[in-house]
Amino acid sequence: MKKIIAFAGSNSRNSINKQLAVYVTNKIKNVEINILDLNDYELPLFGIDHEEEHGIPDIAKQFLAIIKSTDGIVLSLAEHNGAYSTVFKNLFDWMSRIDGKLWNDKPMLLMATSPGRRGGSSVLEIAKGRFPFMGGNIIADFSLPSFAQNFSTDGIVDAKLKHKLAEAITKFEVAIK
Repeated sequence: MKKIIAFAGSNSRNSINKQLAVYVTNKIKNVEINILDLNDYELPLFGIDHEEEHGIPDIAKQFLAIIKSTDGIVLSLAEHNGAYSTVFKNLFDWMSRIDGKLWNDKPMLLMATSPGRRGGSSVLEIAKGRFPFMGGNIIADFSLPSFAQNFSTDGIVDAKLKHKLAEAITKFEVAIK
């Protein structure tokens, strides 16, 4: 059975991006799912001086090992001021010091959501432009605007968005098989 990981680029305990990532992974058939929480991977703020004095933290190495051991990645990025959240960017920076191609060409379903109408589209575009240089194999992407209006306990409310997400999931499923 294929193994996938899912996580949100957020450390909010009530992360809407984590809710989206969990919802999506439960739609993927015949896979073993490992939901990761960035709160379990707290790292010191990246800096070259810190790295030279203390080395690369084991937690960054552990997270990268999880990425390398999986068959696919479901990642939903939180958007803070139009870019990655600090917690995600910090993890990303530490892992890139270990391996510049940190995503290891693993098939990735890349997503974002936000309370606003743009659905995290700014951070999604940044990641779509950057991740391929870092070994990112983005199979599909999805943006969910206006989270509170478009997501419920039953999932995606809007029919067009639901269809677009289903297409993205199908592409991802094909890629990890």
